[in-house]
Amino acid sequence: MSCNWGTELWDQFDNLEKHTSWGIDFLERYTKFVKERADIELSYAKQIRSLSKKYHPKRSREDESRYTWCLAFAATLRQLNELSIQREELAENLNSQIVCELSRYTQELKTERKTHFQDGRRAQQHIESSWKQLESSKRRFERDCKEAERAQQVSDRIDLDNKTDGEKRCSLKARQTAQQKKEAAEDARKDYVTCLNQFNQDQHQHYHTLVPVIYQRIQDMEERRIERICEAMRLSAEAERKVLPVVSRCLDAMMDASEGIQPRMDTRQVVEVYKSGFDPPGDVEFEDYSASMRRSISESSYLDNRTEGRRHSRKLWPFIRKNKPPPPPPTSPSPGAVTDSPQSPPPASREPITQRLNDLMTSGSRTRKQCLRSLKRGLSLKLGSGPADCSHLPPEQRRKKLQTRINNINQEIQREREQRDALLKMREVYERSPQMGDAGSLEPRLDEVKQSLQKLEDELRKNQAWLAEADSRLSDHSGRRQSGGCGVNSQATTPGSSSLKQLDNRSPASRESPDGSYTEDNSAELHFKSRSSEFDDDFDDEEPLPSIGTCKSLYPFQGQNEGTLSMVEGELLSVVEEDKGDGWTRVRRNLEEEGYVPTSYIKVFLDSSAKGFVQSSRLV
Repeated sequence: MSCNWGTELWDQFDNLEKHTSWGIDFLERYTKFVKERADIELSYAKQIRSLSKKYHPKRSREDESRYTWCLAFAATLRQLNELSIQREELAENLNSQIVCELSRYTQELKTERKTHFQDGRRAQQHIESSWKQLESSKRRFERDCKEAERAQQVSDRIDLDNKTDGEKRCSLKARQTAQQKKEAAEDARKDYVTCLNQFNQDQHQHYHTLVPVIYQRIQDMEERRIERICEAMRLSAEAERKVLPVVSRCLDAMMDASEGIQPRMDTRQVVEVYKSGFDPPGDVEFEDYSASMRRSISESSYLDNRTEGRRHSRKLWPFIRKNKPPPPPPTSPSPGAVTDSPQSPPPASREPITQRLNDLMTSGSRTRKQCLRSLKRGLSLKLGSGPADCSHLPPEQRRKKLQTRINNINQEIQREREQRDALLKMREVYERSPQMGDAGSLEPRLDEVKQSLQKLEDELRKNQAWLAEADSRLSDHSGRRQSGGCGVNSQATTPGSSSLKQLDNRSPASRESPDGSYTEDNSAELHFKSRSSEFDDDFDDEEPLPSIGTCKSLYPFQGQNEGTLSMVEGELLSVVEEDKGDGWTRVRRNLEEEGYVPTSYIKVFLDSSAKGFVQSSRLV
């Protein structure tokens, strides 16, 4: 079947005009569809990126780099962000390759269609004008022929009735009129024939030359429009297919991340993070309250020595009993603590302490006591600092912290050595080719790198020594744990004697506790002890606080700082003040000795009424 519009649709000019107009409308509608789809893709990409950013950690935490489920979720978020990038790329390709091109082509197509149909209308108007001219000549020829026929009939009738001279003259005139009409009819016939030939010629040219050419151009235009739609659909599919490999890789990465989650490894990691390295507490010893003495001989001698020492220094400055010592170190390192700086509160400025002293000297008795407490807290913050060897941490956490620090120092040493080697090579090049640079200009930088290397190596040796010490203590703990199951018979029969002996026999460097707090350094307290004498009288007048409960010590603690109270394992004390969130609890012994002990060292039993004092005989 022929598909030439010029021959098959020669009489369907109006329908072709409607069809091509509908085709352009479809092209515009498809362009709008692709544009809206690109907008949806772009909006989806933005929402996905916003979602990934919302659930991505704001800052890097060590916890999230330690557990496999956290790493898997972080990898999923990264791949989700990559998916949003691919969606944005798809939207950009749709806009640049399809929407913009189709919009431009639509305008060109409208202009071309307008031109073709204007040519078609001109050709149609021409053939219609030729037809009208033919019809006019035809009607004129028909009229002239009828008039000539009537004139001939009149002339013939006059000739039959011709008898007189007057009638003869009328007959002659009628014949002349008939002859003129006949000549006019002949001229009209000739004009009609001419117009007919011209119309036939124009009609042949219109339907066999002009219309096929114009309609063929319109057909070509329509085919190009359809091909452009086909190309746009293909480009849309190709743009989608182009991002599919990346999307597939992202999905594969998400699958790999999910398969990389290892519950058993995560649970082991929790042990590695929070393991302190201490042994569990031993059996609670029997305390014989029926004995005539409250403590055994060894404990009594120990407490008598402490009481004798207090008797010589009865009046201490206000920070001995009523105020808290510096906050204890944390029981375990925080997940994000990777820096080498000790964990301590920032040093307080001198201005607040000076202001407190001024308030102290100008205030009344009770206000002065409040100023004393405020002044003590300021000085405690000033003195609070963690040791550089991380001895404030539990053994296991200390070892990990030192190992991390050593690894960081080794990385810095490696970078400094690479920089030194590069400077040495550059100096050799400068020495061989002086025109490239001055070798002497590198000496200051080399000296700086060497000094930095020396400092890092010294720091490395120091941390390695601390690590060796921590490892030796861990090995001692493990040895004691293996040899410690000898039963109850190996315990001392006297209540508290074994604990006191263990406390006395341990060296100052080995006094450890479940939260890693070692014996406290009192060297910083000597700096301001000389200021205490002028405050003693006011502080001693303060009434003792009532007891609010009891506590039992879980581990031995030797308080060497001002305001702390020493205790042995298993000792029972009265609670005077609860922990305020700083890790210290205020306790009392025998209604006389009072101070602060670490909250993690004791087990507290608060009274429901919280009234009156708790005597030592009531401690259970």
